[in-house]
Amino acid sequence: MNLRLADVGKSFGAVPVLSGVTLDVPPGSRMALVGPSGSGKSTLLRMIAGFERPDAGSIRLGDTVLADERTVVPAHRRGIGYVPQDGALFPHLSIARNIAFGLPRSADRAARVREMMELTSLDPALAERAPHELSGGQQQRAALARALAPAPRVLLLDEPFSALDTALRSQTREATIDILERAGVTSVLVTHDQDEALSFGDLIGVVGRGVLAQSGEPAAVFDAPVDLEVARFLGAALELPARRTGQGEVRCALGTIALRHDFAGPASEGVVMIRPEQVMSTPAGAGRVDATITARRATGARSELRLVVDGGEAVRFWLPVPTHRALVTRDGDAVGLVVDGGGVFYAPDGR
Repeated sequence: MNLRLADVGKSFGAVPVLSGVTLDVPPGSRMALVGPSGSGKSTLLRMIAGFERPDAGSIRLGDTVLADERTVVPAHRRGIGYVPQDGALFPHLSIARNIAFGLPRSADRAARVREMMELTSLDPALAERAPHELSGGQQQRAALARALAPAPRVLLLDEPFSALDTALRSQTREATIDILERAGVTSVLVTHDQDEALSFGDLIGVVGRGVLAQSGEPAAVFDAPVDLEVARFLGAALELPARRTGQGEVRCALGTIALRHDFAGPASEGVVMIRPEQVMSTPAGAGRVDATITARRATGARSELRLVVDGGEAVRFWLPVPTHRALVTRDGDAVGLVVDGGGVFYAPDGR
């Protein structure tokens, strides 16, 4: 069943939190909602779950109205599962009893618990353990198993990996994607982690300043952010003053850049956005422009060079490069720069 939101709005007192949110999540898909803290994304999830009532608009699941100006279906009657940030397992219940908590008494609860533990790759030996006796990743899997046990039509995940360390977070996220694919359940994830959102979903929605700024397939949104605010939130962005020089190209401090997307309308001047990963270093004199290294910092397998473009405008930015290449450079060295691929052009205000 499609999950559909139409012109949904919410305020707390006189403070508007969300307005005009329209979203369509197809059956069986994974939608990731990403945005900074305070953008309203968790409030949006809570309205879908039924924990908050929208002030405007409607929320539908298939042909069923879950909430509008006349109707509010209680949370426990929506057929929607919910995994909170900390998992919220009941500390006084075993893992098996946690998973069985939302199942009707008449069901073969033990069989369903075994099925959910197998689906989430939880060792049957953990069934009688208390939550605190499991690792963080195992606890999240148990929380996921509990949410899936009643066979919800939609599963909501509110930043479920944020409390895990980096390695475990990635491992648990990949396991969760696999579980959701096998379960075939429609899911909506809320996160403030751009990489997590881009890797989790079939679809991504960027929430900012109380509106759904952009939604679509992750690769399409990352490639063509509708404004600089979306571009910045989805990853590092170089924003360079630019002027049109011809059809489909602009001139900036890094030379003449072809445009892969143009949102500037008729404006002849604006801002071109490229990703730092598009900039490649070459020997001095071999690129479109030359730059001088002013600082270096190690970040693991890749390092970053702080560069100042020589001549013209003083453009300073960090360029990611393989660590072994950074080690053979020194502050003051000159390098050439080449831009691989096109940029995205915006009006001077970044829209």
